[in-house]
Amino acid sequence: MAKSRISSKGQVTVPVAVREEFGLWAGTEVVFEVRDGAIRMYKGASAGHPVDRVFGLLQGTPGPDALGRLDEMRGPRPGGRRGSAGGR
Repeated sequence: MAKSRISSKGQVTVPVAVREEFGLWAGTEVVFEVRDGAIRMYKGASAGHPVDRVFGLLQGTPGPDALGRLDEMRGPRPGGRRGSAGGR
């Protein structure tokens, strides 16, 4: 389980491990759902590429190799490849 605190501005920092596992990058839309007294956060469905929509569902060891596999499946990216997970 990962923890974070809400800032005075209502902002929450999503822990690095969670961001990397689910492909939550700057600008990623997230959706909050309140159900049965719990709050759930989901990656928004407006991801720009179909591979991004299923990033967190891919099986295997997360890390630089997973990012490379995503780049191969996605094809050329504007601005080049994304950096490795270890470089963040």
